[in-house]
Amino acid sequence: MKLEFLGAAHEVTGSCHYLQLGEKHILVDCGMEQGADLYENQQIPVNASKIDFCLITHAHIDHSGLLPLLYSHGFRGRVYATKATCELCGIMLKDSAHIQMFEAEWKNRKAKRAGKPEVEPMYTMEDAQGVLEHFIPCEYDNVICLENEIRIRFVDAGHLLGSASIEVWGKEEGEEIKIVFSGDIGHGEKPLLRNPSYIEEADYVVMESTYGDRLQPSPPDYATELAKVLGETFRKGGNLVIPAFSVGRTQEMLYFLRRIKSEHMLPEFEDFITYVDSPLAVEATHIFHESVSECFDEEAKALVYQGINPIGFPGLKMAITSEESKMINFESKPVVILSASGMCEAGRIRHHLKHNLWRPQSTILFVGFQVPGTLGSHLLNGAKEVKLFGETIEVRARIENLAGISGHADQAHLLQWIGAFRKKPKRVFVIHGEDKVTDEFAALVKEQLGIEAVAPYSGDCYDLLSDTCIAFGSREAKAKKKDARVVSNVFARLLAAGERLLSVIRRNEGLANKDLAKFADQINAICDKWDR
Repeated sequence: MKLEFLGAAHEVTGSCHYLQLGEKHILVDCGMEQGADLYENQQIPVNASKIDFCLITHAHIDHSGLLPLLYSHGFRGRVYATKATCELCGIMLKDSAHIQMFEAEWKNRKAKRAGKPEVEPMYTMEDAQGVLEHFIPCEYDNVICLENEIRIRFVDAGHLLGSASIEVWGKEEGEEIKIVFSGDIGHGEKPLLRNPSYIEEADYVVMESTYGDRLQPSPPDYATELAKVLGETFRKGGNLVIPAFSVGRTQEMLYFLRRIKSEHMLPEFEDFITYVDSPLAVEATHIFHESVSECFDEEAKALVYQGINPIGFPGLKMAITSEESKMINFESKPVVILSASGMCEAGRIRHHLKHNLWRPQSTILFVGFQVPGTLGSHLLNGAKEVKLFGETIEVRARIENLAGISGHADQAHLLQWIGAFRKKPKRVFVIHGEDKVTDEFAALVKEQLGIEAVAPYSGDCYDLLSDTCIAFGSREAKAKKKDARVVSNVFARLLAAGERLLSVIRRNEGLANKDLAKFADQINAICDKWDR
């Protein structure tokens, strides 16, 4: 019974954990790294075709974004997630594939002109659609049997629509062990969503620590704060540009904007227009509407039952096509622009930044965590100029941060979550935090709660039966070329296909000789074609 940490170890993004229970191979999350990489993530220790199950805590790309790549390398197992997560992944993974293909095409146009070799997208739309066929939607709080000795349960984590902590029970050598994967934990008091659920028992806990080093003040009335920034910007004649994650944060901002209108917080600008400029956000908003009974808190449900749309209001417009997106920048009156991505690394937000960053009248308002190394982080840290689409843009717009608005629990809420376990776990593994934060929060858990805690590195592997580390990953921090994995992906797919072929051959031992001979002839025919 082994647990190996692959991603989000001493880093904030790219969550991925490998669990071997008996002869079954399980991944918990399969996320894409976003922003700069501090440590090199280890590869999954078995061929993708041998992974039996993937358990996904929630739909954010840093937890689900490499599932299509896994599929392209031969994965054909089952993917378990909550119903809302399955629906959100249905749009987010296809959107991610579209971005991968678009960026590869753009780079290849430049490469062709420069006489450089072309690159391949990390994965394609076919890979995204292929892996989505393997998703199995699950209800909160239901125990699901994967195999005779393996059971799982999803409980609400309060971070995002459909987000969950995952309980996993496995039995080996007659001993049953329970592991809890926290996923990203919400702080409670979020609009629309329920507070995170607490879990009482576990032998091991793998928990996030994104804000493990900070205490957030009591949240202000965000609608009032937003109205203040909005009014100041409109009086100067500028646009309020809000980079926001398409799923979760966009819908929260719509909730606050609805309140500003319904409570008449800006009487001089009551007819202001808000654009949601993200096809993904538009689709995600529809999924929010369909998830009232499953995921909404009581306050949001009450609005719905009164016939009030919690995230809709007069003056709300959706930009779907690229032409509709472009026309926003020709508006004569100041507007609110909600666009993705939330860290400004890709998507339509970059066009709106190009049109507004140089304008001192406009405001760029950040409403979510910015991973170090991203464009959003650079702007928040006072960058004087940035490069967009090959053009240097002077930053003259007002850069603001709506402090405290986050989907993540702060230090106090994280301690409260882990402290709710009635029986102390044998060990807590602290992941999904910045380098020093993971170590500091692990020490805090041990000091304040008396629970053994450690912050593993990528490649660290634990035997859960003996509670010992049986392999250590690299502790060496180093810069990685961000696109190296993209460039080499085609050959990596070929190697993965070869390894998958070997595993298929081994599984066919005992087949009729006639069928085995036919299989061998087919393989040799392929080898004859490609042998150089």
